Amino acid sequence: MAKQKLDLTNENQSIFKVILWLAWPLFLEQVLSTLVSFVDTAMVGSLGAAATASVSISNSFVFLINGVVIALGVGITAYVARSVGARDYDAARAYIRHALLLLLLIGLPLALVPVVLHKQIPLWMGADAEYLTQAQEYLLITSAFRIFTMAIMVLGSVFRGRGDTKTPLRVNIVVNILNVAGNYLLIHDPHTIHLNLLGAQVNIPMIGAGLGVQGAALSTGFSWLIGGMTLIILLFKKEDPTRISIRDSFKPDGAIIRRVIKLSIPAMLERLCMSGAGIVVTKSIASLGTVSVAANAVYSTAESLSYMPAFAFANACTTLVGQALGARKPDLAKRYAWNTVGVGLVIMFATGIGLFVFANPLVRIINQDADVVALAERCLKLVAFVQPMQVISWTLAGGLRGAGDTKWPFYSTAFCNWFIRALGSILCIRVFGMGLFEAVACMCIEQCCRALIMTLRFRSGKWVHVIRDQKKTA
Repeated sequence: MAKQKLDLTNENQSIFKVILWLAWPLFLEQVLSTLVSFVDTAMVGSLGAAATASVSISNSFVFLINGVVIALGVGITAYVARSVGARDYDAARAYIRHALLLLLLIGLPLALVPVVLHKQIPLWMGADAEYLTQAQEYLLITSAFRIFTMAIMVLGSVFRGRGDTKTPLRVNIVVNILNVAGNYLLIHDPHTIHLNLLGAQVNIPMIGAGLGVQGAALSTGFSWLIGGMTLIILLFKKEDPTRISIRDSFKPDGAIIRRVIKLSIPAMLERLCMSGAGIVVTKSIASLGTVSVAANAVYSTAESLSYMPAFAFANACTTLVGQALGARKPDLAKRYAWNTVGVGLVIMFATGIGLFVFANPLVRIINQDADVVALAERCLKLVAFVQPMQVISWTLAGGLRGAGDTKWPFYSTAFCNWFIRALGSILCIRVFGMGLFEAVACMCIEQCCRALIMTLRFRSGKWVHVIRDQKKTA
């Protein structure tokens, strides 16, 4: 039977070795996802600013839908990590089976919401007539496949919770290759590539469906389908102490569902607050016109470079803290968290420098419109300064979730997103007549505030007994 290379609960091994061993597949997974996001946005961006706006205008609403299911994954992941740390594999398998049940019972109905409302959502988000039809078509096509990207998010977290970060990476590689290849074949018209090889002109005819934004949507949806189905199959096939079987009972267990939902509700509210605030901000930015909407999408895509290490360390911290507490080693959990933050700070400081120095070429890769580039570059240089704050808030929030303390990440997100980011953006844009740059400044202040709140909560140490206390009151 296959075993993980490192025992995450062994206190006699190098903490940095464990952190890096767990985090590097997560980091590489994000590198691939971000590169594909760059390529994806650049391919659509070659069609013009209106096309870029059409694929991004509904993102905040979609994130709202996805966030509910991701929150359920937070609860599942915390209990899977705890169970694996305690060597209670029967309990881990029960939680994994319920991840599939919750995807079916909750995820599927939610996935169909944007299908039904695909015409209304872009209108609610303030889409211009210039790209409204394209935005509606893109949302409809991608939403038809949305349950599979929900499966990728939730089940990927399940694998990470049990200490397996390589399987989601491998699946992510396949998904990204399919997405890029599909984009190339479906977006553009048939064309010829002209190459000069050793002084000889070589012309390579390429097929193309010429579907534009619709092609990008179809490519994205198909890659989600393959990725989601692969992870589901691997839960039944991949050798692991927590592997489930089709012969297992999939009868819903009310106690498990209540426990998971109780832990997930704050995470769900956190996602709702974040996405709700994002919707408010997006609507305000939409009132600034197509250039601002496109620039917001471009700078956000470029900034997603910084999500790679932040995501990796946050998710590694979730698994490490969860398994350490499952093994009843709270001091090890604390060491894991603070050392993960330390490593993350070094990397994110360097990332911030890179975003600032290479801001112009980064945004030009995505979109060549001069007005869009100028505005997106200013915004990207600004967010470069808050990258260390981002890794602090993300990593410590990940550690708190691993401990089952999902309330404080919710409290900080609710306060900072609504009273700093959303309210600040509304005041800047709608009251004081400012623009996208000032709205981004509000987001930077929000990141600093969240980092402070997460630091204070983690230093209190009250998160150590959260799951145990919840079981007593369940």
